[in-house]
Amino acid sequence: MRSRSNSGVRLDYYQRIVHRLILAHQEPVTGLFPASNVNSHAWIRDNVYCILAVWGLSMAYKKIADQDEDRAKCYELEQSCVKLMRGLLMAMMNQKDKVEKFKMTQSPFDSLHAKYSSKNGLPVVADNEWGHLQIDAVSLYLLILAQMTASGLQIVFSLDEVSFIQNLVFYIESAYSIPDYGIWERGDKTNHGEPELNASSIGMAKAALEAMNELDLFGARGGPASVIHVLADEAHKCQAVLQSMLPRESNSKELDSGLLCVIGFPAFAVDDAQLIHNTKDAILSRLQGKYGCKRFLRDGYRTPKEDPTRLYYERWELRMFENIECEWPLFYCYLILFHAFQNDKRAVQDYADRLEKIMVRSEDGILLVPESYAVPQELVGNEYQKPGSQPREVVGRCPFLWGQSLFILGRLLQEGFLAVGELDPLNRRLGAQKKPDVVVQVVIIAEDNEIRDKLAEHDLHVQTIAEVAPIEVQPARVLSHLYTYLGRNRKLGLTGRKSRDVGILSTSKLYSLKDRIFAFTPQFVDLSRFYIASDNELMIDILKGEINFLKSAWDLLGRPLVTLVLKRIHLDQDKIPLAMIQTMRKLKSGYINGTRVMLGNLKDFLNTSAITDLSFLGSTEDGYPDRLHPDVQTYLDEHLLRSFSNRSTMNLRGGQLRPRHLRRRMSCKGAIKKTRSINVDSDNLGMEGPTPLTERRLSSIVPPPWLQANKQGHVSVFATTPEEGPTSPPQLGGELGLRENIYPVDPLHSRSAMDRRSEFVRQQEMPKILIQRHRAETNFADTEVEELIAMLRETENLDDQGDILQYLVDTQGLDFNTGMLEEGRVVTVRDLLKGLYEKACQQKLWGLVRHTAGMLGKRVEDLGKAVTDLLVRQKQVTVGMPPNNEHTITAPLPEVELRQLIHDAYGDDESTAMLTQELMVYLAMFIRTEPQLFHEMLRLRVGLIIQVMAKELSRTLNCGGEAASEHLLNLSPFEMKNLLYHILSGKEFAVSSVARGNLSIVSCKSSRVSKKSQIGLGDPEGEDALIATIDDRQGQWLRRRRLDGALNRVPRDFYSRVWTVLERCQGLAIEGRVLQQSLTQEMTPGELKFALEVETALNQIPQPEYRQLVVEALMVLTLVTEHNMVPSLGDIIYVEHLVHKANQLFLEDQRKVQGDATLCCAKLKDGKEQQQAASGMLLCGGAAYICQHLYDSAPSGSYGTMTYMSRAVALVLDCVPKHGEMECAIS
Repeated sequence: MRSRSNSGVRLDYYQRIVHRLILAHQEPVTGLFPASNVNSHAWIRDNVYCILAVWGLSMAYKKIADQDEDRAKCYELEQSCVKLMRGLLMAMMNQKDKVEKFKMTQSPFDSLHAKYSSKNGLPVVADNEWGHLQIDAVSLYLLILAQMTASGLQIVFSLDEVSFIQNLVFYIESAYSIPDYGIWERGDKTNHGEPELNASSIGMAKAALEAMNELDLFGARGGPASVIHVLADEAHKCQAVLQSMLPRESNSKELDSGLLCVIGFPAFAVDDAQLIHNTKDAILSRLQGKYGCKRFLRDGYRTPKEDPTRLYYERWELRMFENIECEWPLFYCYLILFHAFQNDKRAVQDYADRLEKIMVRSEDGILLVPESYAVPQELVGNEYQKPGSQPREVVGRCPFLWGQSLFILGRLLQEGFLAVGELDPLNRRLGAQKKPDVVVQVVIIAEDNEIRDKLAEHDLHVQTIAEVAPIEVQPARVLSHLYTYLGRNRKLGLTGRKSRDVGILSTSKLYSLKDRIFAFTPQFVDLSRFYIASDNELMIDILKGEINFLKSAWDLLGRPLVTLVLKRIHLDQDKIPLAMIQTMRKLKSGYINGTRVMLGNLKDFLNTSAITDLSFLGSTEDGYPDRLHPDVQTYLDEHLLRSFSNRSTMNLRGGQLRPRHLRRRMSCKGAIKKTRSINVDSDNLGMEGPTPLTERRLSSIVPPPWLQANKQGHVSVFATTPEEGPTSPPQLGGELGLRENIYPVDPLHSRSAMDRRSEFVRQQEMPKILIQRHRAETNFADTEVEELIAMLRETENLDDQGDILQYLVDTQGLDFNTGMLEEGRVVTVRDLLKGLYEKACQQKLWGLVRHTAGMLGKRVEDLGKAVTDLLVRQKQVTVGMPPNNEHTITAPLPEVELRQLIHDAYGDDESTAMLTQELMVYLAMFIRTEPQLFHEMLRLRVGLIIQVMAKELSRTLNCGGEAASEHLLNLSPFEMKNLLYHILSGKEFAVSSVARGNLSIVSCKSSRVSKKSQIGLGDPEGEDALIATIDDRQGQWLRRRRLDGALNRVPRDFYSRVWTVLERCQGLAIEGRVLQQSLTQEMTPGELKFALEVETALNQIPQPEYRQLVVEALMVLTLVTEHNMVPSLGDIIYVEHLVHKANQLFLEDQRKVQGDATLCCAKLKDGKEQQQAASGMLLCGGAAYICQHLYDSAPSGSYGTMTYMSRAVALVLDCVPKHGEMECAIS
């Protein structure tokens, strides 16, 4: 027999170690590893990590297998891997009903178990006795299954198992929005059993989804039926959320060493090299110790201060664990692997040396990785005083197999037995390398020859749907329906994919089905979905955004292909809209917004596009894999006929108005307008005090002129506003009282018919109309409805039709039978509204569109998704008008509940409820494409944003509040998105008027410079120009504070700096909410939960500009603590006192220098001023009794707000020394 080479001898040594430490514990029946000799539970995660060393060793043997016994050893090790992976698969397949149920409920009680019995693979604890929902464990299993299959192991044996694994893919594909218990099985770090979104779970799921995509589970021997399909968009959503979270782990854990497995081996889930670097540095600087890394800050597990008798911690005791958390050598093993994959030999050696120092030698000299190191009880005091100075002792298992396995892999890499590529046969480690630019292919197809010819006039040559045959073009909903057949299995009771969403990455591929090829149009062009789809400019804008998104997100083979169909509906007065022509020309030029594009015909792109085979649509279960599933066949046959036929809309016959209806018409005029609730007029947003619920229409707070003339003390049935008092024409009161009995009150509407009547009266400006109205009012009990319907038929004006229908809905309800017939079918008010909605969409009357959409209860298709997009990026959303009706959304909700919540928040104001849904969709678009707009914002308060939008319009258009909110609701969706963008980015904008009364929002670069230069040239209008300049400057800081306040924008690191202030005082009081010092005991400075506490207190302040001053005051306090001026700030600090004190100082200075404020707040005191203050209004209209001019001062400078705040702090806080020298510089 030949002598063994050195490498052979060395490998035999490792084989003995692996056998003794790992394989000796493997259960012979199930193949699973028990947790320890005394605990027979087998965790999915630990089991998968344990087997990695065995898999690595088998590949090392495969390379040097020059002797039969080596091949035998290699096979034996491989089969141990297969045995374990199949053991886990069997355990999970026993819980197939849970996988099915979880797709619907996503409830922690329906999740797969995190651990099973190692003896028989059955559950060991009940659903509710353990934090079972650990998406990272299932994801890790799928990722390693993919890697092992790619390395040549055969783990999956039958097509039923393939279906089950396909369903496991569905199980993890929504990881980005499912809070789970995470890698440490804790959830929230107090361990009270609250799951939270964990970056480590999302990263592992993203890796598993990418690894599984298009993977043949039967390896080289499989066919189309054994391939797993993943929708690329789901993996990309996980990636986007992961990138927005890192280096944070979750709401309660601002950092976690468990992220090492996401940024390096085994997941390699991050594509951005800088982000990998930042995350690793954060972990090393804050969690690394002599004995390994801490899992996360204030981790009480196994520390001497932990109370072993209970599982959870009290919130106040977390502070005790600071600096004495256990350190885990396991993370040194991760860091060795991390640097080995980076090919950084010095770092590998450095960590290997550190690890060797802390490993434990067994009796026979084998090095063991212990689980963790804790500070001994008697040394805790010293460790608190000087963190990292005391020796620690081993606690927990030794050897800790998870760590031991990774240690052995590291040694095999260090000694050259394995190359990094062998541990990563799917090449995931190359994800962070720079990729070449993506070229996006665009195909435009005309619906028919007529449209094709219209395009040809503009020198744009396209094909029609008929001409692209045999390629079939279908809308995205067809693809989403076909995907529901994926993973169905009758034997296992699995029903396929549940989510109906197919994103742009999925529709940018071609699909082959037997001998047919399909192209799908993107989801956003589906006209049946929502009214924003009928705004061409917005669709073009979204298209540009999606093309840009493809450039960064596309990572499949081949180029992305966007297919668009130009239809009749897109035409504007039988012409192709100019915006579309311009965009097509841009596409033809080869570049659009910095992305390379190619415009061409479908057949030209067949060879360069990604093509996916829809093989899963065969009837494999019935034994006919080559035939289409019968349901699919029927669906496709039906759908091909239907997909491009248009349905006709109801037509209301026009005609001339007959005079006798003119009077009747008055009674409905403005019916829609009365439902509005955007408040602009009052200068201090949301400061009306608690108005009664019946009086939601804040725009009518200013009473109409004719009501003031009539100051009689008669109490009427009107709902009165605070300022109006109980005054109202008495003769109407009685009449309305009578009317009340005739009309049934509609229970769905919160206001009674009576209030609504009062609204009508209040809206009519001229007494003339009023009298005439009420003459008519007396005789319209019965004839009313028929007359209204007759008028409806005769009027051409859609706004009038809208008012009449609003009136009918208010009085009769949506399902009222109008007595008309259409093709023998009864026509209800709802049908008429639908017809009106479709017409308004065509004619682009956006105010009416929004209102009818609201009345019809339409909801944005992607509303749930949009809200989820915002929430998973750690932004909470509130809807409703502050301060009284604000509802906060903190967790993803089903569509129905969301719509109900929005409806409750705005009562009857359908237009604003629709606008809220629309804005949420735009916010979600922006957070996907331009996340930097949302930096330092935690809550998006949509109601406040709407008010600020209206306020900005009234500022730029110089019009009153009511007019501004009308203008706002009539903006086209594209302009609405544009206005929102300008408000988010704080850019100045101007409004230019376009044809048909539509407004357009234009960015304006600051024009101040040019004005100044004109003055310099000494032109004749010098003085006017100067005034213009001053006007332009005025209000700039007020506007900025108002925007930042409404958007909840705060300075960088604001919340963690407030934490340091809180540490030094008893508490901070803001608008009646006290932030207690005990919060610093419960939470770490960078914790999201702490930021939300501070944010909630600040949100008690209704006026945005005042809120910003309070933020500035807090910043001054942080400077006091950061410069260590004083050891303690004393008692509870009332932050508003500081702001008001600063205001006083400001007014004193203004009196000294005769500044602008002498015109309002700095006037000399007399009786009149006292009365002003009592009525709650300042002359200048400043919010919360702070002078408008202080709001409009820049923060810096000798008259800046920060200067006054600092002086206020010095005066108000007792702890700041009053005498003696003190360096005072405000940066």
